[in-house]
Amino acid sequence: MTSKLLILFSCFTLMVQSQIPKQAEDVSPLLVGETIPKAKVLDLNGDELSLQNLIKEKPTVLVFYRGGWCPYCNTQLGALAEAEKEILDLGYQIIAISPDHFKNLRPTVFTHAMKYQVYADPDAKLIQEVGIGFETPGMAKMYIANKTKMDATEVLPVPSVFVLNTSGDILFEYINPNYKVRLSTPLLLAVLETLKEDM
Repeated sequence: MTSKLLILFSCFTLMVQSQIPKQAEDVSPLLVGETIPKAKVLDLNGDELSLQNLIKEKPTVLVFYRGGWCPYCNTQLGALAEAEKEILDLGYQIIAISPDHFKNLRPTVFTHAMKYQVYADPDAKLIQEVGIGFETPGMAKMYIANKTKMDATEVLPVPSVFVLNTSGDILFEYINPNYKVRLSTPLLLAVLETLKEDM
């Protein structure tokens, strides 16, 4: 009986792994109108928190980034830090999530003097459920492991920005498989102002 269970578990694991897209262009993200899945995230101390509890505090700009090792992500995170007061004044909070190990979050926060919340998504579970995860290319995996001095994640997110209401419903999303191209701050602010009028 035990061997049969192991075989079934192995088959299930292989099936789940085969569902992860191999390229960023092949992801199938959740759509506007759908709801962000319930998930647990880790804070800078490795403590587990409910994403839903964080989201229900106020409308949220939810950012998925590849990791603190990524220069394009760092530019985006820095720009968000500079615009944080404007975003807060519009009634939103910022939550940034990556598949980084939680121990790698603090250097990212320190580098950009970030006051907004940054969390780790263990094993990129949430990233996969949102539909923006794809297999980490071999060379990228080596680069990440070298930069972080830790095991590289098996899954990377396509860099994405979601705007959510307090129920976790997606009101707006920006998802671009080209990791070098990010949502500009002026465009994000314009979107937030427009959405605020309809809330």
